[in-house]
Amino acid sequence: MRKTRVLVADDDGGVVDVLRALIQSQDDLRFIGSANDTEHAIAMAVREQPDVALVDVRMPGGGGVRAAREIARRCPRTRVIALTAHEDEATVIAMMAAGANAYVPKGESTERILREIHRPMHLVAVPGDDLGVWSTERHATTRAPGDRRREQQRRIRDAIDTDAISTMYRSIVDINSATVVGVAARTRVAKLPMRGGDAWIAEAEAVGLLEEFEIAVLRAAARDAGLLPSAAFLLVHVSPATILGPSYREAVREIGSERIVLELTEHARVDDYAPLNDALAPLRADGTRLAVADVGAGLSSLRHVAMLAPDLVTIDTALTDEVDEDGARHAVVAALSARATQLGARTIAENVTTISQLEELTGLGVGLVEGPIPEQLSRGAQILPGTLSLAPSRADVL
Repeated sequence: MRKTRVLVADDDGGVVDVLRALIQSQDDLRFIGSANDTEHAIAMAVREQPDVALVDVRMPGGGGVRAAREIARRCPRTRVIALTAHEDEATVIAMMAAGANAYVPKGESTERILREIHRPMHLVAVPGDDLGVWSTERHATTRAPGDRRREQQRRIRDAIDTDAISTMYRSIVDINSATVVGVAARTRVAKLPMRGGDAWIAEAEAVGLLEEFEIAVLRAAARDAGLLPSAAFLLVHVSPATILGPSYREAVREIGSERIVLELTEHARVDDYAPLNDALAPLRADGTRLAVADVGAGLSSLRHVAMLAPDLVTIDTALTDEVDEDGARHAVVAALSARATQLGARTIAENVTTISQLEELTGLGVGLVEGPIPEQLSRGAQILPGTLSLAPSRADVL
């Protein structure tokens, strides 16, 4: 039996892993490889001439529209299926106009993705047509009341019960010592639908399983942190509602309170800070630290800082991205860093990608950083000759 040969083009490694497993689980499909940018996707498609190419809309190097156009032109027998987390009609139309034969949001089920892969070449989908899959809400209207919620609950419980939750880490580096002092845990779920950890958490909250899911996230982060530096703190996102539950606080104690940093995001709504501070007090007494993310993104994060007295504050990426070029951002970051120091907190800058950006943040008093440049810094790379004197990294860093 001839197998349908499938190429996956997506810059998200987690998405590629899920699609590879899905394709390899089918006797009539063959996974022939993956590409993580537009140029690589086009080159692989021309070389391999796959039967089906699953193409992410938002890939680096020109995006899915360019990839779809070139693959359709140079690989006439290849069916292009657009994959995206963005379900707006304009994107659908652009991908179809470029040569895509079908369009599948990443939130769709395994069955829908497989159905599109198996669909004959002569059936071409259009936005809103029954042949294509472009709106989860359109298909949801045919379900009986409660079916969607039960499906969501089953999906969340399946992710928890099968240990599908895992963690990726980003090093947090102390600029002065050039050492890794902590790691930020980012959640991955090796299950369909293909989406980020935030989307899984939002769905868990919607179906009343937020506490269970975030406990599983915490345990996965601690489990996967086994090879990290023993002195490094483990920063984990958590919702205020979950902290209020005794089960989560007990899980923190089991792992080791002194190593955990609990981070609240800008979008985490808190109506009354008194119960939250009461719940945090015993943990903080045991050594657990508190962080507030996305400071500067809105009033909620500033309110968190004022009402919770965190140990760490993460300055929003939108402010730090061009802090070395934009006077207004420079002023805001300077003010936030100074205020954090007054409150006894340390500041973290995310996504530091240039030496100039690092130098600017250092001058503003930001002591902790994440991103490509800090990663080089923690490995002892000589990236700042003549500007900053940095000690080489210790042997226990990542």
